Amino acid sequence: MITLFVIALAAIVGFEIISRVPAILHTPLMSGSNFIHGVVLIGAMIALGEAEGFWQTTLGFIAVVFGAANAVGGYVVTERMLEMFKPSDKKGNK
Repeated sequence: MITLFVIALAAIVGFEIISRVPAILHTPLMSGSNFIHGVVLIGAMIALGEAEGFWQTTLGFIAVVFGAANAVGGYVVTERMLEMFKPSDKKGNK
């Protein structure tokens, strides 16, 4: 019961903090969160390596897949956001 309370509290606090971030700081914030996603992915891989049995292995594999998708997706979004801040070339040359 305490674990569910901590998760709910973390979700509420996280939402409140993120919703108050100015637009100019979203790119650095995304870069920092990508680092955290990488750490989560490493933890999921360690948990998968220590898994014993079908269900632990399955859950560990799912955690690795979701963690990898989250980290890669974060880098893709960050790259697209950084593209928005590059000066546009008026001649059409890249």
